[in-house]
Amino acid sequence: MTPRFAIVGHPNKGKSSIVATLAEDEAVAISSRPGTTTRATSYPMTLDGEVLYELIDTPGFQRAREVLEWLDQHDSGAGSRADTVRSFLEAHAENPRFHDECELLRPVIDGAGVLYVVDGSRPYGRQYESEMEILRRTGRPRMALINLIGTGDHLDEWHAALAQYFSIVRVFDAVRADFSKRIDLLRAFGALDESWAAQLTRAADALIEERDRRKQRAARTIADLLVEALTATAVMPLPDPNAQAQVEQRARAKLFESIRRAERRSRHTVQQIYRHADTQTEEVDEGVLTDDVFSKRSFRIFGLSSRQLAITGAASGAAAGGIVDVALGGASLMLGAGIGAALGAAGALGGASRLARIRVLGQPLGGHELVIGPITAPNLPWVLLARALLHVRLVAERNHARRDALVLEVESADRKAAQIETAERTRLESVFRKIRRQRADDAAVRQELAGIVAGLIDTP
Repeated sequence: MTPRFAIVGHPNKGKSSIVATLAEDEAVAISSRPGTTTRATSYPMTLDGEVLYELIDTPGFQRAREVLEWLDQHDSGAGSRADTVRSFLEAHAENPRFHDECELLRPVIDGAGVLYVVDGSRPYGRQYESEMEILRRTGRPRMALINLIGTGDHLDEWHAALAQYFSIVRVFDAVRADFSKRIDLLRAFGALDESWAAQLTRAADALIEERDRRKQRAARTIADLLVEALTATAVMPLPDPNAQAQVEQRARAKLFESIRRAERRSRHTVQQIYRHADTQTEEVDEGVLTDDVFSKRSFRIFGLSSRQLAITGAASGAAAGGIVDVALGGASLMLGAGIGAALGAAGALGGASRLARIRVLGQPLGGHELVIGPITAPNLPWVLLARALLHVRLVAERNHARRDALVLEVESADRKAAQIETAERTRLESVFRKIRRQRADDAAVRQELAGIVAGLIDTP
């Protein structure tokens, strides 16, 4: 039988946030306005078509004292108290006054375990005792979760009170808890009822295995992006050779846009992998991940330093004879301070737009076409890789209770980029060179690249 847990408690204590996080479901409605949840709604945690466990989001208690008074009036002893709760539900099924209490208690009486949620940032009050006593009388396995919604700290008093009603009390931040804490909590559920232990242990193990599979899939997605960026070209008709400069400009814009689209597709795929397909993607000015990939800031923050380029051999490879057919004019998309020194005499190759092959080809039926690309700027794959690693980490760590956009400060991005070790950079540059030598369709090369990227995806 699938373990089921009803998330219950006072209104606006983070119940829906806990459901969203533990079910990995963005569809759970979350609001700071009390009373958003009006019906008991089931959210199964499904993996490969199998329901591992089920979470039931419920309305908050509204009239717990009145309910408890009714239960006291009809109490006939400890052995029948669960039946008395059931009798209350039958007697008030159509009574709008106790709608919320009926909605939250019905799944409990029908066999769900109880996860009682309180806000540990607010002081404990005796008004909660009616709720806890009602839940105790259901006779169902019970755990208390202390959520931390605000900045206050009243954990000790909550622990002391909750321990009198619940066999297990845990602190769990639904918005900020990492994957390991979610797994620990899931294993603790198994201690509530012996009949659930084996299935919940298997569910925890399955989610850990799925976590690794997601990382491998994300790595392959990032590898595909890098291959596409390193081999992308744009073709434009060239009816008039005298208009080559204008055609070059349009072709360059087309080439860059194709890489931007590839990065957006890659990010969307990664978010789908981690069940965040609907995560807010609005642009935020201070967010480095929303910068244009070819902007100066992207190259400055995410690209390698001149020393790192020299160590990997990326700079010398880009400046080698024959790689650049034509150096484009203009000063756009500079790689950033210090890169020119690494390129030495090839300092003119300072920007992504200047490091692209340009060829004018004649057509069998007459006329010409201009082909631009691939881009050979040595820092392009490093910029894309660092941005992708940062994005996948943010997505993988993100709880499904969050509803804000992905934003990261520049300082954090710098620290993340610095985590790629010299040996890994050298291996990556070797793979980048293989791809640039038209080996993008080599499955072994793609597999090698994906393997290295998987090792760089740093998720808890």
